[in-house]
Amino acid sequence: MTVEPAEEPKDLILVVDDDEDIARFVEFNLRLHGFDVRHARDGQEALDMIEAQRPDLAVVDLMMPRIDGLELTRRLRANPLTSALPVIMLTAKGMTVDKVHGLTAGADDYLVKPFDTAELIARVSSTLRRNKEFREVSPLTGLPGNSRVRREITDRVRSGVDYAVGYVDIDRFKSVNDRYGFSRGDEFISALARSLHRAVVSVGLPPAFLGHIGGDDFVIVCTPDQVRPLTERAVVDFEKAADELYDPSDAGRGYVELRDRRGNVQRAALVTLSIGVSLSVPERRFTDPLEVIAAASEMKSLAKHQPGSYVAVDRRRVES
Repeated sequence: MTVEPAEEPKDLILVVDDDEDIARFVEFNLRLHGFDVRHARDGQEALDMIEAQRPDLAVVDLMMPRIDGLELTRRLRANPLTSALPVIMLTAKGMTVDKVHGLTAGADDYLVKPFDTAELIARVSSTLRRNKEFREVSPLTGLPGNSRVRREITDRVRSGVDYAVGYVDIDRFKSVNDRYGFSRGDEFISALARSLHRAVVSVGLPPAFLGHIGGDDFVIVCTPDQVRPLTERAVVDFEKAADELYDPSDAGRGYVELRDRRGNVQRAALVTLSIGVSLSVPERRFTDPLEVIAAASEMKSLAKHQPGSYVAVDRRRVES
């Protein structure tokens, strides 16, 4: 039996406009260019529809009864579940003040009536593309996220060139959150992102890749000979930055004190880095991106059993 590949789901566009002629024009042309479309006649109806099914983008008229476009956009931005929904504002006036009000309310772009089909499709497509690119970026560090990391490693695997993948995380990171709270923990993660970025820049060409896969976990993709200078620079830089994020009393004595569930005081040493590195070289050429990541993860686990910051490199070779 032949299994047909699943079709790529269409982007769902919500058109919010009380002018039936404009709404039909927008809906017809969006459908013609491969989008799925729903229509709401005012902001209140739009909120009800969004609650039932979240669209990928909303095209919103400025002037509408009940809830107008500005208020709808403000409400969308105030709700964590819809705060990232891209909005294109429609206005019939073309006055600068209306554009400013729309953008201030949180609109991503605007269209001035009357507009032609080409401009409508171009604005919708470019706004969707920017939003999808943003979703691939870590909101905390601004670095490429999981899907972009996987693509980078897949590209290296297919290219057949020598490369290294480093898996980086912070040792005893939980002690930071337990002692100071998640906000201070985010500062440690941001500090590591900056240290890794400076290290990546310092090794020069060819450019190394840096991604943030979540929490305190980062991935570096570089050439094998860049591994040592890059990791050495990152470790020194981060340990210095981390020391300054601790309260002076904790940094001075070299540990933090935490109470366990029974009320006993436990000591946790200051944070360090564990870095696991897998190498794809002629002696061991990876053909599956998942194997590369698994090898780096295994090495990171080995590094965690060593004192202080430690870089464990997988130098195993394929048995002949």
